[in-house]
Amino acid sequence: MSNEIKVRTILKEHGRLAREVEGLAPDTDLYQAGMTSHASVNVMLALEGEFDIEFPDHMLKRSVFESIASITSAVDELTATAQ
Repeated sequence: MSNEIKVRTILKEHGRLAREVEGLAPDTDLYQAGMTSHASVNVMLALEGEFDIEFPDHMLKRSVFESIASITSAVDELTATAQ
């Protein structure tokens, strides 16, 4: 399963989005789609558990969690350095 599919699954479970995750383009603003800052923390924790990673302080900003593409990029970067 690709990282983007896993990210979408986590967003569906934890993102509390007002729109269906399946219908979102990778660059759709998730905050405009209904995700709150509280939900983004839940998404981050779920991502850390799913991928066995930890988001460093410099990645704990809105822009990293703003879209499926940006989250997937961050996960790809963190999983590559963890190997």
